[in-house]
Amino acid sequence: MAALGCTAAEMSWKSGVDILSFGASKNGCWCAEAILVFNDLQQAHKDFPFLRKRAAHLFSKTRFIAAQFEAYFHDSLWLRNARHANEMAFRLASSIRSMRSKMVRLAWKPQANELFVVMRQSVADGIRSIGRISPFYEWLPGKEDVREPITAEEGLFRLVTTFATTADEIDEFGTLLSKFSKEEEGGTGPSS
Repeated sequence: MAALGCTAAEMSWKSGVDILSFGASKNGCWCAEAILVFNDLQQAHKDFPFLRKRAAHLFSKTRFIAAQFEAYFHDSLWLRNARHANEMAFRLASSIRSMRSKMVRLAWKPQANELFVVMRQSVADGIRSIGRISPFYEWLPGKEDVREPITAEEGLFRLVTTFATTADEIDEFGTLLSKFSKEEEGGTGPSS
């Protein structure tokens, strides 16, 4: 929603959604998820407590988990968190584009807080060897859908930014990408 610039109503009931699972765990809350029921679904309202219990979707003292939503929705914190995560992804994408390196490229244009990056395995290994960067992993599904073929020396990596990602972290990652890409292009290999 933050990336598309539409309203909550446009993303839910105005689009014909009857029941929505609103997860908050990946945007700043601890294990919090809300189920929203639209369109006066009388049967869903009546059966929902039973269905939730039957699916073992119960924690003890759930009111403490649910209490997070009050702060989460206050002053649109949830949207600010999502927009920040998106901005950090776009910042990293811009850094990658500006490198104009054969060692690293965007697989697809980022649309939210995830980037799919094709990079030389040696560049990824170099960044990992530094030890200060959060782990990132090779993304195996969908290699065949990438615009440019992925060579045997390359991998497709999924990079995810969050509400807590800082501009300094993005800049450091971009600097390391550039450093190891230049070393690889120069034929020296990653230095220690």
